[in-house]
Amino acid sequence: MTIPRRTIFFALFPFACGYFLSYLLRAVNAVVAPDLVKDFGVSPAELGILTSAYLLSFSLFQLPLGVFLDRYGARRVQTVLLAIAAAGCFLFAAAPDFLSLVASRAIIGLGFSAGLMASFKASSIWVPIERRSLANASIMSAGALGIVMATEPTAFLVTLVGWRTTFTIFGGIILAGAAFVFLTVPEKDEAKITTGLGRQVGELIQILKLPLFWRIAPLLALTAGTAIALQTLWAGPWFRDVLGQAPPEVARSLFWMAAAFMVGIFIVGVVADRLQRRGIGPMTVLLGFVIANLAAQSVIVFQVKALAFPAWCVLSAAGQAAILAYPWFAQRVGAGLAGRSNATINFAMFLVAFAAQAFVGVVIGWFPQSAAGYDPQSYIWAFGLLLALEFLALFWYLFAPIASLKDDTP
Repeated sequence: MTIPRRTIFFALFPFACGYFLSYLLRAVNAVVAPDLVKDFGVSPAELGILTSAYLLSFSLFQLPLGVFLDRYGARRVQTVLLAIAAAGCFLFAAAPDFLSLVASRAIIGLGFSAGLMASFKASSIWVPIERRSLANASIMSAGALGIVMATEPTAFLVTLVGWRTTFTIFGGIILAGAAFVFLTVPEKDEAKITTGLGRQVGELIQILKLPLFWRIAPLLALTAGTAIALQTLWAGPWFRDVLGQAPPEVARSLFWMAAAFMVGIFIVGVVADRLQRRGIGPMTVLLGFVIANLAAQSVIVFQVKALAFPAWCVLSAAGQAAILAYPWFAQRVGAGLAGRSNATINFAMFLVAFAAQAFVGVVIGWFPQSAAGYDPQSYIWAFGLLLALEFLALFWYLFAPIASLKDDTP
């Protein structure tokens, strides 16, 4: 069954644009970090906290976000939140000190908290279940252009006009994106939930109590959350300190990582779509990509320089394969709970991303620093501890004696 073009343009594309902007602002600190360190004198731990403030507010709003999406619809929720993200950009551009930067970054994260979930909610309404993995991956692939734009193009813009003006420009673009969503996306009344708010919250709590959630959430959260944490901040310093790359080379490496993410997430959806037709369920496909991701991280942790760049590209391409679990899990808790079921997984994922991004900064700060950068040994410990947790989560998923994963078909 094909997805009508009208549905793609009016019901899905506006949300893909919102997700594009979300990833642009999520990853931009990997490029502007040197300017922020120079202007505000932040330490590695403070840099991790500053950048991860986006992820913290983003993750904390995921649970109420699921209720709002199911109750008010993706169009209205996304419009309001994008306007908040624009305000955060304007505040960030005018920030006079470090605490103002952190607060502004947190507001930006709050504003983009529906970037992906609103897209998935729209997909759950407008796209048939058998094509939903492909639709979700296509949205992510289109949105991944944002992380491409957050590399060399943003570095060029910052060089041209400065980081403050760059964030002011981003704020204006985000406001335009809010208007695009509000004016373009159609309403679908029968998809809205009209039950009481208290009952909705109770249903959300029931999702969090499901043994199935506690079996899959650690694996999804740790693998995808770690990939987000590393790619959107610490990959750049790693290229500088471990491979000795100059700033233009770092920006180029981040660009190719972003391109790998954009292509890889689409390939994840295509592979899942094709194998699903042959009776191979999405969780089985997910497991294959997770193993590839962990293998790539192992190369990075042990700093095998000859394979390092390909490994970072594999991490980018396979790191977000957790999206395959969203429609699978949503179907098991019911279509009316799609927004909340997706939000529970997203909450866990971005909470881990926040913690991992801040944790790496703390560990790096334990090691002696030079004027040129951070100690390469610090990355082995910081990244290695995260990788160990991911392997534990994989073991738990495979062997935990709870919540049978039978019926691995959509």
